[in-house]
Amino acid sequence: MAKDVIIACDFAGAEECFAFLDRFAEEKPFVKIGMELFYAEGPAIVREIKRRGHRIFLDLKLHDIPNTVQKAMKVLSGLDADIVNLHAAGGSNMMKAALAGLTRPDGSRPLLIAVTQLTSTDQQLMEEELLIERPLDEVVMSYAANAAAAGLDGVVCSPLEAGKVHARCGEGFVTVTPGVRFAGGDAGDQKRVTTPARARELGSDYIVVGRAITGAADPVAAYRQCVKEFLG
Repeated sequence: MAKDVIIACDFAGAEECFAFLDRFAEEKPFVKIGMELFYAEGPAIVREIKRRGHRIFLDLKLHDIPNTVQKAMKVLSGLDADIVNLHAAGGSNMMKAALAGLTRPDGSRPLLIAVTQLTSTDQQLMEEELLIERPLDEVVMSYAANAAAAGLDGVVCSPLEAGKVHARCGEGFVTVTPGVRFAGGDAGDQKRVTTPARARELGSDYIVVGRAITGAADPVAAYRQCVKEFLG
């Protein structure tokens, strides 16, 4: 399984995003396009970043009834992203419908992964607000197993859970892990976090890094440091 660093391009608009990407004269980083940028700019931003030679994780976290998700995924399949996601909490039928919608007539499709529990979620929040009383690890593993059974390619989880997901679902089941910060960095609104080097040790396949790179004084240097720590 190829490993890589994905930069979360959580920018308010295209101008800011392109100004950031233009700083990378030698690399073409794998980038994440999330809701903020996609809602601001629409599908055109995906097409343009792809045209520039970047691989794309389209992080829209679909979660709706199966028919709606299937139709939405059919639209997203035309954007030529490399990874697309949804919420595992939508259930097996929704995940299977998403897979059907994402698959093109020639059988090709992006990787489809499911969000287990957000890295801003902790045990207290899960019990008090979501009314889920099972241990967080157990919930993540159950959601991952459901995603694998539905035919998905992997999950979004904390680096702290990546190795356990591989043990449960197989080494080929992809783990994409946000919640990564440099040692001593601000965790922000993330609860389950670790460093790039520790994420590698724990079994993450892809790490998603945002503010530690995009907010750095020298983003290119921060990206290279992150790649060095994660890929060794």
